[in-house]
Amino acid sequence: MPVLSRLIPSPVAVHIRRGALDDLPDLLVDQRIAPSGRVAVAVSGGSGTALRRRLAPALPGAAWFETGGAGLDDAVRLADRTRAGHHDAIVGIGGGRVIDCAKFAAARLGLPMVTVATSLSHDGICSPVSVLANDAGHGSYGVPAPVALLVDLAVVRQAPPRYVRSGIGDALSNLSAVADWELAHRVRGERVDGLAAALARQAGESVLRHPGDCDDDAFLTVLAEGLVLSGIAMTTAGHSRPASGACHEIGHALDLLHPRRPACHGEQVGMAAAFATHLRGETGRARLIARTLRRHGLPVLARELGLGDDEFVRAVAFAPRTRPGRYTILEHLDLPPERIARAYAEYAERIASVGGPPGPV
Repeated sequence: MPVLSRLIPSPVAVHIRRGALDDLPDLLVDQRIAPSGRVAVAVSGGSGTALRRRLAPALPGAAWFETGGAGLDDAVRLADRTRAGHHDAIVGIGGGRVIDCAKFAAARLGLPMVTVATSLSHDGICSPVSVLANDAGHGSYGVPAPVALLVDLAVVRQAPPRYVRSGIGDALSNLSAVADWELAHRVRGERVDGLAAALARQAGESVLRHPGDCDDDAFLTVLAEGLVLSGIAMTTAGHSRPASGACHEIGHALDLLHPRRPACHGEQVGMAAAFATHLRGETGRARLIARTLRRHGLPVLARELGLGDDEFVRAVAFAPRTRPGRYTILEHLDLPPERIARAYAEYAERIASVGGPPGPV
């Protein structure tokens, strides 16, 4: 008899609400993640200090480790420091840097990992990928996805608003990434996992269509759920394709060519998604994405990322080299720099009138 279903790895628990942080001790026991209470908890040196004071009495068996970096060396160091503790699990409490380090360390030690997200800056909160700085710039390392996830909306509200806006850009970029995946299927026969594509697309659409903003718990809930769906989409597909297309190629190129700029990941890939959508000839869709970005205070033009037009054009031309073998609208069109410049000028003209305040410079 044929097998008519499949098992998809996903978190055993996802708690997104005000006060969710208080669920952590019971979650570790009830879900049998760490029934002995022996957990290694990774926190940052900033906001993590206050959260440690809050949680330590409820986690008497925990060992606490401070990690402030976002590099491969930091993640390896965290794994080495926790190795001797005979822990049941690793808990990462913080933003993207802490969570990526904790995911990598947990994978290195063969332990389950629990995410406690204090910001919503990108879909790494629930993805099977750790993005860590290395000698070549940044690397994406495959790791098991978190086994559980907590997002306390009251804690998220204390993070810099820019980090929440970054998560919006990352979620919206799924719409472009899925379109690139489908293009690769039409042109090169690349297999598309329909369920993974549906999850990733829904993550983007839910943020695109929601009328709320970052001051609204209902919107923050939808954003957090979207980032979780994005991570599960990547786990379902077994790779990052559902959430990474031309938008992320351009983002990686910007990181490599302009590493000193302060732009967040989501700011870059959100703007790049709008531009990539324009390159696909979907002008109305590009304007809708740009309008949503601008409504939330995200950049839609190169100058709003702190770049000159020529710098952005060079990054787009370089972008395919960041993901060899990946087929997106950039590889499909294979435009020389002068044609990219014309396409960007046309994009800037067509989206110039979208509503909302300009994005950050």
